[in-house]
Amino acid sequence: MGPSYWWMLLGMALVTYIPRMIPLTVLDGKELPPVVQGVLRNIPYAVLGALIFPAILFVQEGNILFGVLGAGAAFLIAFLGGGVMSVVLGTIAVLAVYSLFV
Repeated sequence: MGPSYWWMLLGMALVTYIPRMIPLTVLDGKELPPVVQGVLRNIPYAVLGALIFPAILFVQEGNILFGVLGAGAAFLIAFLGGGVMSVVLGTIAVLAVYSLFV
């Protein structure tokens, strides 16, 4: 491991640490406006949706219906009040039955 490896490791550590340190030091003891809190509270859901949606379209090459059916089943089970495990297992079951007929 040469010196460039250690410089890269140090750079990645700083890039990871600085965005976490700044809010803790600058916003220490301050209350954010409710609008900002609402936006920050919803960011994880928006990012998760942006990550999952392309995977739905390309889950099985040449068969977009497979991903759309799986997403629809997951949405329906979740909408009906199912927990995380029931959504996952229910979607797997729906896609397993679908794959038997295709």
